[in-house]
Amino acid sequence: MAAHERLSMTSIVSPTLSQQLSTVLPKDSQFKIYHLSTPPTQTSSLYSAPPGTRPDRTYCESHFLTVSIRVPAKDDNAEPHDVLVYAVEILIYSTAYDSTFFVSKADSTGYLHLLGLEKGTPSPIRDITATFLRHLVEQHQRANIRSVVSLFARAQGQYLFPGSVEYSGKHVLDDRGLVRWWCRVLDPLIEGTRKESKDWESVKGYLTVPGLETQEAISYIPNRNISKAWTIGHPLREISRHLDAPPRCLIPHYPDDPKARFLDELDEEIPRSQEMSGQWKSVRSIDEFWDMMAFRQECSAGRMVGFIWIVLEPKIQHRTTGSVIADSQSTSMNHDSQTGAEANFSSPHRREILITPSSSLNASSQVLPPSSPVKTETEYPDSQTPMLSRSRTPKEKKKKLSGPIVSRQPRVKTEKKNYLLERPESSAYYIWRPEGRGQIIVEEASYKRITELLLRLDFATLELATSSSSRWINEVRSGGWGNTGDAWGQSVTGMRAFKAHSAAGAPGVATLNIGLMRKKRKEPPEKSPTVPAALQATPEVNVLDAGLVRKKGKV
Repeated sequence: MAAHERLSMTSIVSPTLSQQLSTVLPKDSQFKIYHLSTPPTQTSSLYSAPPGTRPDRTYCESHFLTVSIRVPAKDDNAEPHDVLVYAVEILIYSTAYDSTFFVSKADSTGYLHLLGLEKGTPSPIRDITATFLRHLVEQHQRANIRSVVSLFARAQGQYLFPGSVEYSGKHVLDDRGLVRWWCRVLDPLIEGTRKESKDWESVKGYLTVPGLETQEAISYIPNRNISKAWTIGHPLREISRHLDAPPRCLIPHYPDDPKARFLDELDEEIPRSQEMSGQWKSVRSIDEFWDMMAFRQECSAGRMVGFIWIVLEPKIQHRTTGSVIADSQSTSMNHDSQTGAEANFSSPHRREILITPSSSLNASSQVLPPSSPVKTETEYPDSQTPMLSRSRTPKEKKKKLSGPIVSRQPRVKTEKKNYLLERPESSAYYIWRPEGRGQIIVEEASYKRITELLLRLDFATLELATSSSSRWINEVRSGGWGNTGDAWGQSVTGMRAFKAHSAAGAPGVATLNIGLMRKKRKEPPEKSPTVPAALQATPEVNVLDAGLVRKKGKV
């Protein structure tokens, strides 16, 4: 298949994503989806390697989704403009043992109310976030590999849209409301996956709020009285494949994460003489680490930060004897295939389940060390050096050119070739299905340039927001594929009907059941009090006796 043909195939949004979004968006509402992603690129490991082991080979895949709506222009004759209303960034870290979906940033501009949705219709932002996250988890699912969704909720006026906090229509949640909102976003992912998917053994959510007691943190969980899918705590011990690793090896190092900043500060206090121990001086356990997090700048001074995880444990699938033998043969030849044999184990305590009597001959390939082995080189003494290494082949002399000089025809570039697509769709470390890719695929450097451009724009007013949205959309189109016309972006029409509900603040008439109404008894007329006859008569004028009057003497 030619490169330009592969290029045109990826210029359409995944039909799975567009169909899923249309089922959750309000009926007859028009949205436009822009999905940008990068191919899996090798990066540094999320976790520090335990002493004496090597860090896991890790691949990172970035996904950036933006949503826009059409707003009418000031001039009646002009066409409507697109304005961005929401954006979310998700980073996918894949190893041979697990896949981690880290929600890096999410933000809105506040212009969604211009869509004119009916009163009582819930905000589509929550459904868009949950659907997009569930789509990525499904498309990056691997057999016998655990998936973990991780994020931290920290309230801030703006993350991705500069100046949007100045717009009066933007509703900014406080720290408590943001933690509760994210729990509601991820709760359908837990409940829906447990009921519909048959590939997961268990799906469980975890919530940790440094500085809050368990009873206080429970109030942020939806359906806390009947839900058993949530736990107050963290799964860092459960998802780690090193059971006896020090605390610093259990904490992931995400970008722009409060845990990562505290982790770097604790690593600075380790002296060089004790680097191999992997132990901190001030913090000795993972529970003590979370206790200290409550006094950090992000979690103190009246601010609250919530750390949320969703752990999806897969159902163990037993492999056939032929595949085990093939893996054992390739293990002795290639280190990558050795890690591929380990990739079918989701956790250390489940490895013994896959060892069967039929594969006992290949036990060496099953009982592998949990970490990548250190490369060893066979050294020969000078006396035992092979003779082939001593003998050198003579260098061939270059032939002298002679004769007429024939000029080469220039090679004219007639098509754009995308080398980013020339990589395997699956390996022992990741899976890269076409349905799970973005509409535009760029390299890591271009991805950072595009996202940083969004941070330099202005969304304070509607005019600035429309011009900034147009500039960003055109910049991605030109930087990604060149002149692609209107291929960038996919229109999605909502199909979900909502029942009309009265607004929360609207006055309503409370109607009572007639059977519950009780008539008030009529009180008897009050009797007028009896007045004595002496009081009823006209009062007489009091006349003093002449003997009682005393005249004033003359001076």
